[in-house]
Amino acid sequence: MNNKNFEIYLDFGSSKIRAGAFNKNNTAKSFYSESNYFTDYLNSVSEIEKIISNLEKNTNEYLNDVNLMVDSPEILSVSISLSKNFDGLKLKKEDIQFLIQDGKQQILRNYSDLNIIHIIIKNYKVDNVDYKLLPTDITCNSLSIDIIFICLPKKMIEDLKSIFFKLDISINQFFCSSYAKSTNYKDNFSSISNISFIDMGFNKTSITCYNNNEISFFHVLPIGGNHITKDISKVLNVDLIDAEKIKLYFDKNENFLNEKKLSLDLIQKIIFARIEEILELCTKSIKLNGNFDQSHKYKMILMGEGSKILDNKFKEKIIFSEEIDLLDETVEGICESALKLGEGLNKQEVVVVPKKQIKEGFFEKLFHLFK
Repeated sequence: MNNKNFEIYLDFGSSKIRAGAFNKNNTAKSFYSESNYFTDYLNSVSEIEKIISNLEKNTNEYLNDVNLMVDSPEILSVSISLSKNFDGLKLKKEDIQFLIQDGKQQILRNYSDLNIIHIIIKNYKVDNVDYKLLPTDITCNSLSIDIIFICLPKKMIEDLKSIFFKLDISINQFFCSSYAKSTNYKDNFSSISNISFIDMGFNKTSITCYNNNEISFFHVLPIGGNHITKDISKVLNVDLIDAEKIKLYFDKNENFLNEKKLSLDLIQKIIFARIEEILELCTKSIKLNGNFDQSHKYKMILMGEGSKILDNKFKEKIIFSEEIDLLDETVEGICESALKLGEGLNKQEVVVVPKKQIKEGFFEKLFHLFK
């Protein structure tokens, strides 16, 4: 059974959970909830229960299902190119459907432990002419399409479903949180040709690049804010709990530092050294995969919980060649990102409707690109 009046989008982070309830008839009538920090599985379940209780109270209805936003170092992005000859025939939407379905089956065969959660069309090439959106009423001799598949491990999906099943809640759809957020935030930077969103989380850093407002590539690095915590713990010989406190409050709690006899200068050096390393790794990935004109600069937008240890007064202390801005995220902006993506507002993404009856045909319905 679906929720009667509200769509629920829940961002299940590694240390924090955020949720938004959007009225199906009036999205301006929305409710939001955010958890405290948690450190383990039991804490996360407890925080989910609190959020559900809060949303049910505000919406005045039982919560039966959610759309889940997740991020993980295990997320995999796979890019492939597919082509077909048409010998001057008119291009039909079924031809695109066939190529997309063929690409999907290739991914599922070669990555049997993964499930696809996003299918993104980077480019159409019709008779060697590039199109960002599918051209209509056109004849061609050859067609090729470049597709990005963003995938989650099946085990992770089943584990998450199990958590919510115990709470009598089903999961409608999975979203990659960092990718979903970038599709929403990029509209605020439409005047910038080359832009990269760097989402620094607990154990991962996601990179989403856009060139002229169209996605160029998506990649995940298995390094994040928790690595900074471990650095602090190792160098200062403190436990991980104190190391996390030092990381989050090193410039705000002088008494704590004095009590522990810790050097603010040394703490800054530890933190900034690791951040600079993460940014350099991001830069290498961008230059390798971003298809940017090397003669032009690109802007990097830092976001995510891991980036919150920086602010504008510390940004200048980062030794880094590219232009960096810090994005101050809100629970509203995060949840609305997945809502917009789920409503099909991103023209590059294929929206998939799962098969319900065998008579619906050989492939799942692929729509939105063909409207």
